[in-house]
Parts: sequence; C-alpha cells; structure tokens
Amino acid sequence: MLNPLFWVQAITLAFSQIWANKSRAFLTALGIIVGVASTTAVIAALTGLKAKVLTEFESVGASKFFVFPDRPENAPRNMYPWEKILLKPAEAKAIRDECTLVKAITPITEVGLDVESEGKRIEGITVSGIWSDWHVVQNRFVQDGRPFSQIDDESERQVCLINEDAIRELDLPANATGEAILIGGRRFMIAGVVETTQARFFGMNTSSAEVFIPFSVAVKMQDRNFFMRIEGLFTSPDVAEDAEEEVRFVLRRMRGLSPGDPQTFQVAAIDKFIAQFKTLAAGITAIAGGIVGISLLVGGIGIMNIMLVSVSERTREIGLRKAVGATPMAILLQFLLEAVTLCLVGGFIGIAFGRLAALGLTLIPGAQLEQADVPFWAVALSFVFSAMTGIVFGMFPAIKAARLDPIEALRHE
Repeated sequence: MLNPLFWVQAITLAFSQIWANKSRAFLTALGIIVGVASTTAVIAALTGLKAKVLTEFESVGASKFFVFPDRPENAPRNMYPWEKILLKPAEAKAIRDECTLVKAITPITEVGLDVESEGKRIEGITVSGIWSDWHVVQNRFVQDGRPFSQIDDESERQVCLINEDAIRELDLPANATGEAILIGGRRFMIAGVVETTQARFFGMNTSSAEVFIPFSVAVKMQDRNFFMRIEGLFTSPDVAEDAEEEVRFVLRRMRGLSPGDPQTFQVAAIDKFIAQFKTLAAGITAIAGGIVGISLLVGGIGIMNIMLVSVSERTREIGLRKAVGATPMAILLQFLLEAVTLCLVGGFIGIAFGRLAALGLTLIPGAQLEQADVPFWAVALSFVFSAMTGIVFGMFPAIKAARLDPIEALRHE
C-alpha cells in the first residue's frame, strides 16, 4: 500500500477521471474556485490597505504622541465643563520644560479664516497655529525661505508659512517668500514655503492649501476658550510608556488633580494606534475569510454529491478491481485521492483568479491599494483548506465505494 507506484497510478487515474468529465469536474469545483478566489482577493485587499495605513503611520513617526482634552466617562457636565477640560498653552510649555523624555513638542490650534492675496481671495482656509518644533514633530521642513523660530512665537510676529498648493490657489508668484497676504484681515509676511504632503493623516484633508502662523498669534485671533491639541515626539519608541506617564504626571499636577480624580485629558502614542490597527486588521481578515469560506462548504457538498454519482457509475469497475485483488483500503484511497485532486485543482484555479483580482485592485485609481498582494501564507492556507475539503467531503463516497460487495458490484448494470 505504501508502494510509490500505487500513489503515482492513483493520482494519474484521478486526473484521467477529471479530464474524461471536464465540464462536470469544472462545475463541481466551481464552489471551490469561487471560494478560494474570493478569499485570496479579500486577503490581498486587506493586505494592501494594511500596508498603506502602516506606511502612513511610519511616515508620522513611531515616537509620536498626541494629547487631547477628554471629559471623564459618565462624569456630570457641571463638574467638568468643557472650558475646564480644554488644554491650555501653559500646559504645553510645562511638558516642554519638565518632561525629560520628550524630544520635541508643539501645541496646534486651527481656525477657519479668509485668506487674501492681491490676485485672489479664498474663504475659510484652515489656518494652523504652531510652535517652531512643529517642523521636527511633523518631519516637514521648508523648501524655500526659513522655518518658524521660537522668537516668532514669543514676539507674536505676523509671519506665516504656506505650501505650494496655497501658492497656486492664491495666484502668488512661484517664489512667494517675502510676499504679503491678508489672513483674517491682518497682514502677514510669507516667511517660507513648507513641503506639500500628498495627503494629510489618513487622507482626510478637505483642502490642499495649508497656512501656518505662530501659535501665540493664532491664540489672539480666537475666542478665549479655544480648542488646541498637543503633538510631540518622545526621545525613543522604547521609552514610550515611561514618557506617557511623565506627561500625565505633569498635566495632572498642572490641573490640580488628586490621585483619586479622573483624568480630563488623553495621552496616546502612535505605537498603540499601530498595535490596535494590526489587531483590527487581523480580526477583519478572519471574519472575511470565515464569510467567504462558506463557498468552500458549498463546494465541498457539491464534490461529495458528484463523487457519490461517480461511485454509482463505476460500480462494475469497483467490482472488477476487487475481484482481481484490490483491497477496500486501496479503493477508499483511490476515490479519496480523486476528491482531493479535484479540490486542489479547483484551489489552484481559484488562486490564479485571486491573483488576477489582486492585480486589478492595484490598478483601480484612487483606491490606494497599490500594495495589494496575495501573501504566501494565504496561498498555502488555500491549498490546505482545499485538501481538507476534499478529505472531509470525499470520505463518505470513498467509504461507500470501499464497502461495496464485489459480487453485487459485478451484477450492477
């Protein structure tokens, strides 16, 4: 039974049976083909999306952290009014001066203002107030002119930075450094032109024009209770947990929170977002694979039915083989191998279609799935599932064939 010649003959016979009934075999394996193709296409899409998002995370920086105001859960609004929860500029300065594990930090506040040049006026551009450390935190530097300095903020200088898209939208000269524009009705001089990113974080920007002014100036152009967030860089990703605790300690002290009081802010590091996204992506992949795997179940039932028909059609053949000495185990293995071979052929075709679908995803404009690809583990898993489907659903017909009485089988018409 373990003779290699037996396995060669059995597999050859399995392929000959498939080839002799090509149309029936294709329709039988269609469920396997659709299931494997759908599964590999979904995995390819999720792989591309995951790669795209992680690339954007990496561009932000693994050492980056954020601080947001946050009302305690289930807390009465009168005890924690929004005005009390909002971050304050003094808190950003305390983090900068006292947190030894913070490399760079900038408060950011945004306000919608009308921006006007001699040639054009644009209403409601988002103008961001920043510190000079913004360049390091965001890893974005000037292409022309100079970056912001600490003196710009301390002296409340009316200078600004813009990107190339803002130059185009405002009809400014290509070399816009030194030009004057009106922001919220106040005259600002363009100090420099910052690098233009293809898309802001996760591509959620509504305008490609960007305008930046010193944080202290932006504060004066807003109401007293304005919203701000803090972004910064830790000295290293390895010290993220200790650095977060350091930031929390300073903010709790600044806000006069005792050990039993809930936090009125949230500190989040980018590495936690990465870990959460990876967990989410794995869960989505598992769910999608489970849903699409129903096709494999349907395909397996189809294969079981067609193998039962095949046993009925080949009853005399089974009787002849038993009459010349074939054992029940040999008959069982023969039909089981046919079922497994049919499933593996269907799996191979399904993977081919899945790869074509993955290639098509990379060509869809605006889908941001340029990195969509079928990983090796998905290919291996598809073949394993196909083989398991053949074994599970081919076992009953194989057992039925092995148990046929040779005398009754030879009498079968």
